[in-house]
Formats: sequence, structure tokens, C-alpha cells
Amino acid sequence: MPRLVDTTIRVLSQEPLAGVIPTAELLRLAEILDRARFAYLEVSGGGVFDACVHRGVESPWERIRGLKARVKTPLALAVRGRFLVGPRPVSDELVRRFVLSAAASGIDVFRLNDPLNDVGNLRVAAEAIHEAGCEFDCGLVYGSQQHDALLAAASRLPQLGAARVVLHDAAGLLQPHRASVLVKELREASGLPVGIYCQGAGGNALAATLEGARAGADLMACAIYPVALSLLRVSAEAAAQALAGIGLDPGVDLDVLWRAAELVDEHIGDAPVPPLRPRLAVRSAQRKIPVGLVAALDDQLRVSGARDRLDEILEEIERVRVDGGSAPLAAPIGQIVASQAIVNVLGANRYGTLVDEFRSLVSGRFGHPPGPIDPALARAVELLGRGTEDPAPDMEALRESAKGLAASEEELLLLALFPGEAERLLHAVRQRATGEETAAAQGVDRTREQQIRDVVRIVQETGVGEITIEEHGTRVSVRRTPEPAVVAAAAAPPAELEPAPAPASDGLIRVESPMVGTFYRSPQPGAPSFVEEGDPVAPGQTLCILEAMKLMNEVKAEIEAVVRRVHVGNAEPVEYGQLLFELEPLNGRPVGL
Repeated sequence: MPRLVDTTIRVLSQEPLAGVIPTAELLRLAEILDRARFAYLEVSGGGVFDACVHRGVESPWERIRGLKARVKTPLALAVRGRFLVGPRPVSDELVRRFVLSAAASGIDVFRLNDPLNDVGNLRVAAEAIHEAGCEFDCGLVYGSQQHDALLAAASRLPQLGAARVVLHDAAGLLQPHRASVLVKELREASGLPVGIYCQGAGGNALAATLEGARAGADLMACAIYPVALSLLRVSAEAAAQALAGIGLDPGVDLDVLWRAAELVDEHIGDAPVPPLRPRLAVRSAQRKIPVGLVAALDDQLRVSGARDRLDEILEEIERVRVDGGSAPLAAPIGQIVASQAIVNVLGANRYGTLVDEFRSLVSGRFGHPPGPIDPALARAVELLGRGTEDPAPDMEALRESAKGLAASEEELLLLALFPGEAERLLHAVRQRATGEETAAAQGVDRTREQQIRDVVRIVQETGVGEITIEEHGTRVSVRRTPEPAVVAAAAAPPAELEPAPAPASDGLIRVESPMVGTFYRSPQPGAPSFVEEGDPVAPGQTLCILEAMKLMNEVKAEIEAVVRRVHVGNAEPVEYGQLLFELEPLNGRPVGL
């Protein structure tokens, strides 16, 4: 009989629901789900680590240990191969140390997949999982439209010691009839049991899951009803009843599931705006693009005043995806492809500017994509170069520099994986340990925080001038102003963008934004600015960072010059072509003068 895997806690711990339910309530939810007889609870992954670090309140490792102490059901972690839980591949040493730390913290099962379905990228992590004595379920991402490549990848999984193949459909592409065929083909190609992870609108994900079960899938992912309804996942309650009805009872306790649903519903049931707006769900289903990616694009375009270009960019995403090797749009590849699509559309010049991560994808730094690269694009990348190669962190040097901040191997790994942002989280952890309190560590009511964010969204989208909410003695007013919202920077290491300088009539060189994004003057909060007015700069020197789609892109000077004017404030949104700096050429004089 098939078994169900619950992903509720993982989904509630990542955007857009991160922080909606307090940690104490999540732990209580885990205790309820522990009685439901799931095969395992998938409680963490890349989105959870990202949300924990950016919020700066709770360590993702603490969360895993807290859950492990309260449940007997095995716990699972979703890992992106060499990418682990971040946007770029990391060193073999870091992969191994991360896996062993996760196992020591309480992870029993690793659902390991490579965003490109490049099985070679999974070898080091697979070896570490076996070394830790944990179960290794290998995911293959559906959506490349490269059927032969998918089956070829499945045939290599027994060599890695995988316990099963997991067919993962992150974009809602998998039709029920194809699910039935693919489950059989993957089992035949690999000789392994096959599980299935689906999401999508209109009941398609549930239908595909049921057809996969009929074809012999032994494991299915789901989430309890309020979460499934909000984020287009397979409902555990519906799946359990439907499977039982066709003679494949997964053995879960429905009464327990409904009790868990009631707890979650207390926190998200009356939200003024659902996490996923119907307009975006429709586009996700129509374009076959992961719904989280569509929502992130919409937010990015709203900030820049280009929301009316959403459909153009969604159409461009498919072309960029195919040109770049037909990789599925799972994280982080989806964000990389979407960033390039934004630059193409808003710049009105396809591949005139190449996002550095996209160059890395095309040049093979991330691995082998499932399909061919467009020859013209490959030549362009070859001429421009492969992009910046990030050096592997020296863990011993990092340990020495982090004395007093990183108290364990786990915390050291956070510093290596999220440079610049993990420090804030670890400072909060240290302050809690010493009895000091910060605003983040005072137990901020995350439910109220989410309500405030929802009210801000209403003001932004409806044109209402002001909304005031008064509850439990607290009064909050949100008022529309001419200033656009600020998008927070992400932890991804910066890429490089080199906009062509445009001469101005007064002899100054204009440096304009090559993309839509958020302007940052320094590499991280509290750090000195890259440049100040009056500073000399050399070719290749970083002027600023532009953040878009959780990717950090450096804008560099192309000439020797002096910075005469900085036209954008820190953390302000910028549009394509917007003036950032004016530089005075040095005309051959030494840079230091």
C-alpha cells in the first residue's frame, strides 16, 4: 500500500507563510501530525533555511532539533544537490559537512535532487547520506520536456545507493495520464520504488497523485487542507480518502488530520488576502510555471511599476529556459531564468545583458542541463566569459574569524552558506543566550506581522488611500505614499553586470541600471558603501549591487573615473535605464589623483 509524506511544516516555515504561525504552535502541530501515521514528515529545505536566515530570529537547526524532540515519526530534509539550500553550488567539503550536521540534528531522510537532473551533482551528498546512516530518496524534477534524459538519469540512481526515485512536479505540468506512464517507466529504468510529489491548481495534482498510485507509486507528498488550499498542494485529507476509496488505503488517521487543520486554520483561515492571489494562480496554471515564482515576479514588477509586463515576462521565461538547456524551473534555476527574462523584456534586447548566474548555467558551471544550449547564446557567453567563480570558503579561517559568534559546526555552516546575512541571525541567538533582548528576539507576534503585510498589500493593489486596524489595544495605520515599497536583499552572492556607459552633454558618463531591481550601496547592512561621491574608480570596480529575484548583481565601472553624483538612495527600487551614477572620466590621469 502507498504511504503519505506530510510537507505541512516545511511549507509553513518558508515564504509566503513563514512566520504566520509561531514556533510554539508549529511544535504543537508536529505533535499532532506525529499521531497521523505518515511515512515521514518533511520539515525543512532550502526555503526554510532562507526564511530563517533572512528573518534573523530562529536558527533552522534549532527548529529541526525542537521538532525531533517532540515526534517519533522520521523527519525529512529537501536538499538541492550541490546547491544544498542556497542559490549557487558549493564545495564538496561543504556539502558533506552540511549533510552530516543535518543528520546529527535529527534528519532521518534526505530528499535529494539536482535542479538540472544532473546525477553527477548528487554523488558527494549521496555518499555523505550513506555515511550518516540515513535514507536517501532521489528526486527527479519533471518539466524539462527531455523525456529520454529523465529516464537516463533514473537508470543511474542505483549506482548512488538511492532507496527510491521521487518524481517531483514543481510547476504543475504533470497530467494524470502522464503520471501513470512515468511512474512505470521510472521504476523500469531504475529498478527502484517510485514516489511522487505534485502541486498545481484545479485538482490536477491530486488526480496525478492518484494515477501515480494506481501505477504503483509507493510514496506521495501532501499537506493538510488549509495549506494545500492556499498553495495548490495535494490535500492529505482528500488524498487519504481517495486512495482508500480505490483500495489503496495509506493508513493515516483522518481525525488527526482534521485536528491539525483546525490548528493551522486558527492562524491563516481569516487572513484578509490569501497568500496566493487567484490572478497569479491562473497564470501559473496557464503558463506551467511554479506558482511561487509567478508570485515573486509579480512582487518584483509591482515595486518597479512594470506590473503590466508580467505576461510578456512569463512568455519570455519559456524561451530563456529552452535556450539555456531546457532545465526544469525548480529553485534556484527558476529564479535565474526569470531574472534573465526580466532583463530581456524590460531591456527590449534579448541577451543584450546577461545575468551572471545565467552565464554560469549556460557555460556548465552548475552542471549538465538536460537539453542542448542554443548555439548563438553559447557563443555570446563564451565571448563574455563564464562569470565569476566563487572561491570555496576556507572553513578553518572562517572558524577563526567567527569566534564568539559561531558556537557550533552548524552555525559555521550558516556563515559559509549565507555570508553577510547569517551574522545577524547568530547575533540574535547569542543575545538570547546571554539574556539580552532585541526587537527580533522579543518574541514578535508573527501572526500580527503577517496581518500588517496583508494590509500593506491591499493598499498597494486597490488604490485605497489609508486603512486603520485596531485590535487588542494596538492601532495600526497604513497610508499610501508616493514612495514605492522596498524589497529586502537576499543572501545570494553577487553577480556582475556591466552596463554600457552613456556620455552626457556635460562630459560626465551616465551609468544606468541594466535591469529592474533594488539598489544597494554596500555589500551588506552596516558595511561601508562601495563608492562615495568624489571617489576615484578603476575599470571593473564595483559601484553598487542590484537585487532582483533573490539574485545579487554587481554593477561595475568600465572606465577610470571619479564618482561625481550618486542618484539613488540605498535600498530604493530602480527601473531599467534609470540613472544610477554620473562619472567624470580621468582621461588618462592616474586613478589616485
